[in-house]
Amino acid sequence: MASSILRLSSHLLLFVFVVSATVSLAADSFPKTQAEKQIRALNLFPKHEVNHHAGLNYSLGASQIVEKRLKFPVLGDSGTSVQDLGHHAGYYKLPHTKDARMFYFFFESRNSTADPVVIWLTGGPGCSSELALFYENGPFHITSNLSLTWNDFGWDKPTGTGFSYSSDDDDLRHNEEGVSNDLYDFLQAFFKEHPQYLKNDFYITGESYAGHYIPAFASRVNQGNKNKEGLHINLKGFAIGNGLTDPEIQYPAYIDYALDNKLIQRSDYNGLKQAVSDCQQAIKLCGANGGSSCTSAYMACNTIFSSIVEHSRGLNYYDIRKQCEGSLCYDFSNMENFLNQKSVREALGVGDIDFVSCSTAVYEAMITDWMRNLEVGIPSLLENGIEVLIYAGEYDLICNWLGNSRWVHAMEWSGQKKFVAAPTGPFLVDGVEAGLQKGNGPLTFLKVHNAGHMVPMDQPKASLEMLQRWMQGKLTQGDGHLAPM
Repeated sequence: MASSILRLSSHLLLFVFVVSATVSLAADSFPKTQAEKQIRALNLFPKHEVNHHAGLNYSLGASQIVEKRLKFPVLGDSGTSVQDLGHHAGYYKLPHTKDARMFYFFFESRNSTADPVVIWLTGGPGCSSELALFYENGPFHITSNLSLTWNDFGWDKPTGTGFSYSSDDDDLRHNEEGVSNDLYDFLQAFFKEHPQYLKNDFYITGESYAGHYIPAFASRVNQGNKNKEGLHINLKGFAIGNGLTDPEIQYPAYIDYALDNKLIQRSDYNGLKQAVSDCQQAIKLCGANGGSSCTSAYMACNTIFSSIVEHSRGLNYYDIRKQCEGSLCYDFSNMENFLNQKSVREALGVGDIDFVSCSTAVYEAMITDWMRNLEVGIPSLLENGIEVLIYAGEYDLICNWLGNSRWVHAMEWSGQKKFVAAPTGPFLVDGVEAGLQKGNGPLTFLKVHNAGHMVPMDQPKASLEMLQRWMQGKLTQGDGHLAPM
């Protein structure tokens, strides 16, 4: 996983890259094959399964952070009102590991030092947040000739992955407790390094497998605040885009979404019903027993997704409007090419460490975590007034809006009945309907039109509007009544 911190122009943006753990699986195992297929679909070819490195000889201070300001040559005008934009890259030595270093980017707001601080976590599990940085919501994009150009809708405008590494395999994480503790430790060190931002509003965002990371991390921050474990983090809310959060509800939605969108026939649908039943039972056993039963649940449930993809040959499961050419669904190769340039690595201070775009080792490491239900921690956060936004592009199959809508509606909390009964209204951007939204109290659900899995890439203006209005408490309801979504 990777992450970044931004200060939005509304914001400061932070992208952080986390080291995860390995498990003992056969080299030709199904999980590894799945991970490799999904990585190749993005036209990514990382040289290593995970960043295993002896380390850099940094002189660490009390915060265990080594951070440097950087200035990439960027084409065009940033549109910023800040004379000296603060772009930073750093390493944090994780305290509860033998030798793990977490890499992060930090982009100061293009507007004000009082803007919210936003951390972004990319999923996978095992994919670097630099995917989001350069193709979704970062301050700039990579051009075809490997130069950078400003992103007009970057979230910095109003706010063993990547270069993270360890020399010891025991440092790799394989559950949400380990990941969220590392992130919490990093956050404490980050705010010690940047105390001027400690009182700013803080938000956690991300997509895909971050539907697991984010609730766990938010709960860890909330717990730390309540227990007065360290610096008080001004956590205001979290947002999950096209996430995997409650597998028991989301996996059965695959066949309904596929049938509704004519990806499969009725006969295929009927044939997959038993697989859905087996999947749900396996997830229950995972919740009760953990361990190998969770690996079995992963194997059982992913036959559903694999069958749908097989029936829809050439389908881009991140955006069903599109077809893949061979195994290639997107071309994100410029990111690897750009970040592995010697001049870029020198600017970032990462030495001779190779950039690992997505890690199959991290993917495998999280297999026993995959079918865990992370929705269970969200109700208590809602009761504590933490704002929660769940959004999803309507054309994504792999973490589709239907499954996300179902778990959000099924979640038991004090405002559930009012949320379920709430009207669904249009989300308007420049007077045009860009999605459908509904909410009650601190909970909002938004289906984004004309977007697949990566909403900030497909609908950059709408996603920025969504984020800004949500943080300002201005995601208002429309007049229609279409509930439940």
